[in-house]
Amino acid sequence: MAPAMLAAVLIHGWASRTLPPLFSGISAIVAALIAMTAPVVSRLERARGWRSPGRWTAIGLVVVTPMFLFGLSISWWIAHQPVQGWNTGPAALVMTGTLVAIFCSGRLPTLVSALLALWFAHAVVTLEPATMLALVIGAGAGVYISMRQLEFNRQAQAKQEQVERAQQRAELILSDYELTRQGWFWETDRRGLITYVSPTIGEIVGRPGTELLGRPFTELFTHDNHDGESQRTLQFHLNARSSFQDLRLRAATPPDDERWWSVNGLPVYDDFDNFQGFRGSGSDLTERKRSEEQASRLAHYDSLTGLANRLQMSKSLEKILNARAAEHRACAVLLLDLDRFKQVNDTLGHPAGDALLKQVAHRLERVVETRGRVGRLGGDEFQVLVPGHTPRDKLAALAERIIHALSEPYSIDGHRVMIGASVGIAMAPEDGVTSEAIIRNADLALYAAKDGGRGRHHFYAADLHSDAEERRQLEQDLRDALATGGLQLFYQPIVHTASETVAGFEALLRWQHPTRGWLSPAKFVPIAEDAGIIAQIGEWALRTACHDLASWPASVRVAVNVSPLQFANPALPAIITSAIAAAGVSPDQLELEITESVFLNDDEGTDAMFVALKRLGVRLALDDFGTGYSSLGYLQKAPFNKIKIDQSFVRGATAKGSANAAIIASIVRLAEALGMETTAEGVETLDELDLVRGLGCSHVQGYIYDKPLTAPEARERVSAGVKITADGPRSTRSVRKTVLRRVMIEHDGHSYEATVRNMSETGALVEGLWNVPEGTLFTVRLGERQSVRAIARWCEDDRVGMEFLTVVKLDEAAPRPAATPLPGAARGSAQRFG
Repeated sequence: MAPAMLAAVLIHGWASRTLPPLFSGISAIVAALIAMTAPVVSRLERARGWRSPGRWTAIGLVVVTPMFLFGLSISWWIAHQPVQGWNTGPAALVMTGTLVAIFCSGRLPTLVSALLALWFAHAVVTLEPATMLALVIGAGAGVYISMRQLEFNRQAQAKQEQVERAQQRAELILSDYELTRQGWFWETDRRGLITYVSPTIGEIVGRPGTELLGRPFTELFTHDNHDGESQRTLQFHLNARSSFQDLRLRAATPPDDERWWSVNGLPVYDDFDNFQGFRGSGSDLTERKRSEEQASRLAHYDSLTGLANRLQMSKSLEKILNARAAEHRACAVLLLDLDRFKQVNDTLGHPAGDALLKQVAHRLERVVETRGRVGRLGGDEFQVLVPGHTPRDKLAALAERIIHALSEPYSIDGHRVMIGASVGIAMAPEDGVTSEAIIRNADLALYAAKDGGRGRHHFYAADLHSDAEERRQLEQDLRDALATGGLQLFYQPIVHTASETVAGFEALLRWQHPTRGWLSPAKFVPIAEDAGIIAQIGEWALRTACHDLASWPASVRVAVNVSPLQFANPALPAIITSAIAAAGVSPDQLELEITESVFLNDDEGTDAMFVALKRLGVRLALDDFGTGYSSLGYLQKAPFNKIKIDQSFVRGATAKGSANAAIIASIVRLAEALGMETTAEGVETLDELDLVRGLGCSHVQGYIYDKPLTAPEARERVSAGVKITADGPRSTRSVRKTVLRRVMIEHDGHSYEATVRNMSETGALVEGLWNVPEGTLFTVRLGERQSVRAIARWCEDDRVGMEFLTVVKLDEAAPRPAATPLPGAARGSAQRFG
């Protein structure tokens, strides 16, 4: 700009000295146009962002033409008034153009350039020597200032381009932010109607963007039952014209596409503080909200089964127990523990255990339905919370349905799995008024149910606290006994039926407690299982039996029980090999008794274990046959050498009408067909021995031959020979109840009064009849509505032993309260029979 002004002044100076005044005025006009147009166009270009200065020169000329005409009229008048040889008219015109340039540019370099141009013009007109020197200096200064002005303009243009690039970048970023749906922007007028909204919002709410314009901003959101407060808060801010941040609102999307937004808003005012509307932004909150809901669900629900977790069940129980009304504080808590679940985990793995827990949860919900709430406390423990007063019989029925449902077979990855369940029940307020007391007492009831044989339910009772303490102490004593050698093995002979020779012994675990004496295995074995030490006890019994076997004849075997947990241990073959090698006995002298429960999880692991055990050369016996849950299918593939008939089938097998004998016969025929031996357990009388021998049992075990012996006694028994003789009562006598009761006895149309001294379900001892022949039939009147046919089996003096021809229920024939007659009077009134 400065060089253009300098050139204009030089042209005017030359014209004013050499040309007529008319041409001098024209040169002044040209100089003024150049001086005034350049800064005006430059300023306009910077303001508009134009980058082609020459292109808009004409526009600049048009803009300043009125000003030029005004300057021309003044300069034409002054041009004809010469002052001191200096043409003041053109000079004034140049001055006018310079002032306009200064006004338009507003920059210091332009001001300096204008002043130097005036000085230069004056020097050219006057041609004074001093002024000529100043001309040279001014020209140099003008060139320098012009160069600085060019550099300044270049920097200004670069800064302007940088600002423009930043603006474009910001616009692109905001556009990408909208298009990728990370966020959106909105604007409303003072009435709350939408004037702008990001295009993506129309796609989300299913309405074109143009349709949203002019609609209320609140139409973008829907009222949600769980978060209606946020909708009301939004309306409040819009009405109050106050800013808001992170307001959670549900988008007005279809019901199957739930979407949440976090919305921010700021009121907008103009320069006169007039409200113009709102402007704000929003971001998608859907995934975050889902994560929060998932976190909340994980905090209150079990992630595996979807049931309420321990925390949620505890809160539900607390809510009931702390109800305002006393009648609403009643409830019942059922604690469940799965039987044999650990075996499933150990044999099939944890994934199978998880699948089993899911099925258990489904069955529980199906049984309980709306009666209560089901939760999982962890592991294989579940809880059922039943609100309100519920009679004990209904709770018992619910517990039985739960046990029955959970005991049905499961299918896990193609495997047939069977477990059981035990249930403990505590009621509020009868058994406690705090959640801690209710849960503790339900837990005690659960332990009682498991102690009672599992697969059953038990209500809380006050004496369970002492039972729990006794159980805890027994567990500690059992650990001490295992560590100090307090456990013992006894050996009961197994006799070959045909030859009556000792074929082997069964090792039976016994524990003589330091203060309680001998304890039954039924008492401490469940404790050992729950304490997790049954595997250690089993290994000790196996090694001890092999050690004792080494001192017996080679023809005698020892049978050792193997628990399902031991059988599931992959290291069992190695343990057996080590025990046999350490004792120096033959593998076929060791017989492992395995119960049917190992087939509850019939899988490849079970088959592999059988193969491994047979490869060792040991014998296998199926213990307690017919009392478990499995079918007969496993007998086709399991390599058993023997089937043991449980003593529950032997008991009462000789009684009239009993089906046990038929069951024993069927088992014997099945075993013979499969090439297996049979052992009848629990034979105690001669008639039972005759029965099982007649039915074909190859071996017998029971008190009829001998009680369990200590290791030295067993060694002494076989050292004297393996022959053994049966010794016991002829028949099993039913449990007798001592009574003193007057009855009427009828025979052949005659009635006799007698006294019953003791009675069982199958017979009675009667006093008051003399000389009764054996085999005489009677009708005994036990009460007004009860009578039974009986036959005399013996008679001594006035006492007669009678056998009932039908079984009599002792509870139904309970003795009536009566005065006790004197013995003498009873005998004195005895009547002769016949």
